[in-house]
Amino acid sequence: MVHLKQLVVLLAAVFLLSACAGDAKSTPTTKAAANNNASYAPTFELTDVKGDTYKLADYKGKKVYVKFWASWCSICLAGLEELNTLAGEEQDFVVLSIVSPNFNNEKNSDAFIKWFKGVENTANIKVLLDEDGAIAKQYNVRAYPTSAYIGSDGTLVQTLPGHVSNSQIVEKFKSIQ
Repeated sequence: MVHLKQLVVLLAAVFLLSACAGDAKSTPTTKAAANNNASYAPTFELTDVKGDTYKLADYKGKKVYVKFWASWCSICLAGLEELNTLAGEEQDFVVLSIVSPNFNNEKNSDAFIKWFKGVENTANIKVLLDEDGAIAKQYNVRAYPTSAYIGSDGTLVQTLPGHVSNSQIVEKFKSIQ
């Protein structure tokens, strides 16, 4: 009976340790971001809801704030007006947002664009379409909203899930080169 109890305790410990081990498929960039060690941000070339193309490389030498969000996320929707305000202000960083049609329960592109045209107070927001979530996966987005902070040297300084206020974003960029 003692051996059975020891075996159960050992199996429980192994199970708990393996559950905390994390995703073995993480990329070096993802691990660097998670550990806040600078590594180059995954590049992208995406089309926005108006049909214009944006490349991360176009912002070389500039700091970039990227907000990943979804139309079904109530926290994201509640923060759109605040994001619109941030995107309309003069800052020392660029503000972009990324939505991933056909990924993680998001609408397809046509349905999203139609829906987004009806959303008020979003005129300043650049909404880039990441079909099937390829870029979201590279940035290791696991929840919405998620913020990515990119330095002027192209490093991915941090990714952070959850809502972040404009004042927190501005303050964070004061410490990023």
